[in-house]
Amino acid sequence: MDRFNAMLVFTRIVELGGFAKAADSLHMPRASVTVLIKQLESHLGVQLLHRTTRQVSPTLDGAAYYQRCVRLLSDLEESEGLFRGSQPKGTLRVEMPSAVGRLVVFPALQEFTRRYPLIELEVGLNDRPVDLIREGVDCVIRGGLTLDDSLVARPLVLMDQMTCASPGYLHSHAEPHSLEDLSGHQMIEYFSSASGKRYGLEFQIGDEVRLIDLPKQVSVNSAEGYLAACTAGYGLVQTPCYHVAQLVRDGLLQEVLNDCLPPRLALTALYPPHRQLSPRVRVFVDWLVDLCSRPDSGFTR
Repeated sequence: MDRFNAMLVFTRIVELGGFAKAADSLHMPRASVTVLIKQLESHLGVQLLHRTTRQVSPTLDGAAYYQRCVRLLSDLEESEGLFRGSQPKGTLRVEMPSAVGRLVVFPALQEFTRRYPLIELEVGLNDRPVDLIREGVDCVIRGGLTLDDSLVARPLVLMDQMTCASPGYLHSHAEPHSLEDLSGHQMIEYFSSASGKRYGLEFQIGDEVRLIDLPKQVSVNSAEGYLAACTAGYGLVQTPCYHVAQLVRDGLLQEVLNDCLPPRLALTALYPPHRQLSPRVRVFVDWLVDLCSRPDSGFTR
């Protein structure tokens, strides 16, 4: 039995919650995964996994062994990197908001892939919450302050935001020039499908954030839908500047209340503690920090 390979397979089963998913992610035959786990349990003399027709979960011994495995595998990857000329290689699974990927990351990504040609990127673009451990994701980029204490957080940037509406909407509703002018206006509401939380309009007044909840006819649960509803004339929205800069330049949207701005929005990279020392994660997050700090990134005015 290849104990290193067996540990790798076991940790992936725990993270993905199944033999088939682990086999697919490692590009291994499913029968080989089953045989390796049986050999590993026989070698250790304990049952590592509870198996049912619906799910696979670690036993108490399995949970303890999993923690040891991820530390050993991380240490091994770090040690090998020191003697390979520190050239990271392998698959890096990253999830990020679709707008961040489309407008900021992908236009600059060749810079990263040329620098690290041995890293193979798997990039998911979506706005849904991601369970990094369960889904086998190495790193996720998230906007806002709702973070997970079980993950390592690396701040990337504080994004400037703006309040916008379509020219058509402003033609039928007088353009607001102060918060008092918002009476009679409507907003497009953003809501999270995962948490059910709903978001109104926020304005930074000195050291305080003032929340204004206007009537709404349309609510959406994606960033792209949020802007689509805005360009269609359904009301006011607030969004990071980088996301709407081109729409504003093209005249499809118009900034309003630029003397009363929304609070800045944090953008953060998060990854599991056991991947903290992974060379692939480290170089990618370092590159993201540099990318987000550039004046032309679009994150700041």
